[in-house]
Amino acid sequence: MYYRRKVLLSLLQMFEGTLEKIQLQKLLFLFCQKQEKPAFHFIPFKYGCFSFQANADLGTLGKYGLIDELEKSWKINTKEDFLKALNKQDALLMRGIALVYKTKSTDDLIKLTYQKYPYYAINSQIAGKILGNEELMKVTKSRPESEKKCLYTIGYEGISLEEYINRLIQKDIKILCDVRKNSFSMKYGFSKSQLQAACEGVGIKFLHFPEVGIESSQRQELNNQDDYDQLFASYCREVLPQTLKTQEAILALVEQQHRVALTCFEGQHCQCHRSHLATAVAQLPNFKYAVEHL
Repeated sequence: MYYRRKVLLSLLQMFEGTLEKIQLQKLLFLFCQKQEKPAFHFIPFKYGCFSFQANADLGTLGKYGLIDELEKSWKINTKEDFLKALNKQDALLMRGIALVYKTKSTDDLIKLTYQKYPYYAINSQIAGKILGNEELMKVTKSRPESEKKCLYTIGYEGISLEEYINRLIQKDIKILCDVRKNSFSMKYGFSKSQLQAACEGVGIKFLHFPEVGIESSQRQELNNQDDYDQLFASYCREVLPQTLKTQEAILALVEQQHRVALTCFEGQHCQCHRSHLATAVAQLPNFKYAVEHL
């Protein structure tokens, strides 16, 4: 079993076996903030800090019969002591979380996390109901904003969905353009429907331009930079000249929405066609903006 799932089961165990869904997310967040290497990452979502990975893992644990999903809560369905499965430091942290927050209600935890970590409240639908004016001002100031027009590129290799979404938010990205030929991914959170839902949940519009992608069959034998360079030389000869309208559409998005990102898998932009697509857009007559690779 993945270690992070043992963390979830331990958390339920320490809180008498049952937690409201929002309550669990908040307690897990507080626990992860104290870990040296967090078991989960979080994004600022509709009700504050939220981990898509944790939510997916809870669903998986439900399928295994280890927990039961109720309408508004999760309930552990095993008597195994998962606290013993945690390392000593995490077990100590978990006991501390239980000791400090055991009597806190869901509303208490929401308010506490908003006050202590205002960035995670920037997309909250309920912040105005539970925070005072000064606290709301801190939330507003925590929202990254920029008027500079820029075309970004970003890959998701080696990072979680939550880390990826936070990078977009930190750069105040307005539109994410998926430039994969096939938007299915074996990596959790990055298939088209999952990524679109995550983006739109934090106010980022998602668009897919498969015509500027590269067929997966062409990416099978890429062992060194020379292999990549040959592939991209072919891409620049055969694909880019045929997709001028899409490149112009991307330029129009930058002009209208200011901050646009092109995305694909590879972490290094020099090993991804998105960098060549960005260069092609930047070479259009009316492009007067910056290009930045995240």
